[in-house]
Amino acid sequence: MNSIYESRRAFRSFVVNIVFCTVLIANVPFAIAQTTSPAVTQTAGASEYLTGAVSWTQSSAEYRALAYQTFTLARLRLDQELRSHRAKRGARLRRPAVIVDVDETVLDNTRYEAELVLRGLSFDPAMWSAWCQRAEAGAVPGAVDFLNYATGRGVHVFYITNRRRPEKAGTIANLQELGFPDPTEENVMVREEGATSSKESRRQRVALRFNVLLLLGDVLSDFNDHFSSKSTAERAAQVERERAEFGTRFIVVPDPMYGDWENAIFENKPNLTEEQKRAYRRAALKGF
Repeated sequence: MNSIYESRRAFRSFVVNIVFCTVLIANVPFAIAQTTSPAVTQTAGASEYLTGAVSWTQSSAEYRALAYQTFTLARLRLDQELRSHRAKRGARLRRPAVIVDVDETVLDNTRYEAELVLRGLSFDPAMWSAWCQRAEAGAVPGAVDFLNYATGRGVHVFYITNRRRPEKAGTIANLQELGFPDPTEENVMVREEGATSSKESRRQRVALRFNVLLLLGDVLSDFNDHFSSKSTAERAAQVERERAEFGTRFIVVPDPMYGDWENAIFENKPNLTEEQKRAYRRAALKGF
């Protein structure tokens, strides 16, 4: 009888331990989220969606090839524009310049994006700001070589980014560490407090003093405001209207992880839940 009783007691203890461990494991993502930032926990579907995009960007040779191809095209176009610019030197043209976006155009933030996936979190401004201040982003393949080539040919480089003023020092340090040319207080133009996300006023300030030969970015609003807050169909139509600019004056760097294209799928609606975003993504798919 004692042996039966001891066996039953051991079994009950085993079951209790299993239940306790299951509850503990289930709460690990929540515990991480609480101790690192107030970021929203992702659903499995949303996390898997970003997993594919980040995996492709971090791991595929195709991404590296496309990035090198992009900056090779930029160099060819820069040489062509410089010949034209210098042929008109008698007209006292302004000094030549190129404008580049920062995130996913010259700086590679896939480690930050991967961390969101691994922790099961959504984008959080505080966590993003901390990442920017760490100054640990990598360089997009080909970006450092292209911009140093440009400055070597007498071209001024401006970095126009929607990173905020508190993130500027970390951004400059990051660019300097990677060997980008002239990431100074003047040349790195962040989004100021109270300003909209539009970069147009900053582009115009550069254009007042310089002859802007090329603009490089990973989202279409890095080139002008014609694509902002538009639907997917409207953005596609605008690309058709400006098609002559792409590959000539506008150079697009590949980025499947985030951007205005995704906001367009969400009908530019703010504060959607992850489940609502997933529904919009699926609704945008076109099968046969």
